[in-house]
Amino acid sequence: MTLRIRTIARLTGIREATLRAWERRYGFPRPHRSEGNNYRVYTRDEVEAIRRVARLIQQDGLSVSEAIAQVRATPLKDLPQPERLNERFWSAVMVLDGEEVTRVLDEAQAAMDVEAYCDRFLMPLLREMGVRLDIAREHLASAFIRQRLRQVLDSVDSGPEGARALLACPAKDHHEGGLLALGVHLKRKGWRVTLLGADTPADALRTACVQLKPDVVALSFVRRREPDEFLEVLGDALRACAPFPVVVGGPGAREHLKTLFTLGAQYAESAEELVAIWNQVRNAQNRP
Repeated sequence: MTLRIRTIARLTGIREATLRAWERRYGFPRPHRSEGNNYRVYTRDEVEAIRRVARLIQQDGLSVSEAIAQVRATPLKDLPQPERLNERFWSAVMVLDGEEVTRVLDEAQAAMDVEAYCDRFLMPLLREMGVRLDIAREHLASAFIRQRLRQVLDSVDSGPEGARALLACPAKDHHEGGLLALGVHLKRKGWRVTLLGADTPADALRTACVQLKPDVVALSFVRRREPDEFLEVLGDALRACAPFPVVVGGPGAREHLKTLFTLGAQYAESAEELVAIWNQVRNAQNRP
C-alpha cells in the first residue's frame, strides 16, 4: 500500500513543499511515481522514515540534515526492540494495515511483562495518537489499543477476597484507556474490579453502587470540561455513589482540583495513589 504526498504531509505535519525541498536537497525521501498520473507515492518504509525524521526535528531538536543522516544511519531493523515495535505500530496505522498492527501488538506483549506492556507501550501509544493521526487512523489505532487493554484486564486474576473497585468514565467521556490500565494494576494488586467503561450516566453508577457496595469508585475524566459542566457532572456522580468514597483521575479533572476537593472527592494519578487514599479512608473509619 502507498500514500500520496498530501496524506503524508497531513499525518507528519511536514508540508508538501518541505517534503519536495528535502527530496531535491537531500535525496530524501525517495517516492515512487504512480502509473498513469505520475503522482508521488510513498511506501510504508518511506512513510516511517519521514515520521522518524519529523520526530527527531520536533522532539529532539535536530536539524533537518542531522535527522535525515540519523535515520539513514540507523534503519528500523537496527533500533532497540521497544522503539522498533513503536515505529512499526505507527507505520502500520498510517497505511491502515490492521493485520500488521495485530502482529506488532502480539510481539510487544510476548516481549514484555504485563505492567511494562500497559504502561510503557500501550498507554504512550494511546496518549500520542490524538496529535499524530487523522480521525480515521485514530479510530483504528485506539480501537486496537482498547481491545488489547481489555484482553489484558480480563486475563489478570484478582484476589477472591480483595477490595472492590468500581471503575467508570462519567457521562460524555468516551476515553477509557486510562481506566482499563488502572484496572490492570488494581487486579494485579489483588483487587476485584468491575469496569462500567465509557460514558457512564449517574443512574448507572447508582445502580452499580447499590448492588456491589464498592470499597472505592474510580472515575476517569479525560475530556476537557468548562467549570460549570465539571461541577454538575462530578456532583451528580458523587451523589449517585454516596456513601462510598470516590477517587477521580485524568487530565480532564486535573484543572478542576479545587472544585473536586470542595465537593468531597479525592484525586489520584496512579493505582498506587488510589490504594494509598483507600488505606487512609479505611484507617480513619477504623479509629475509635
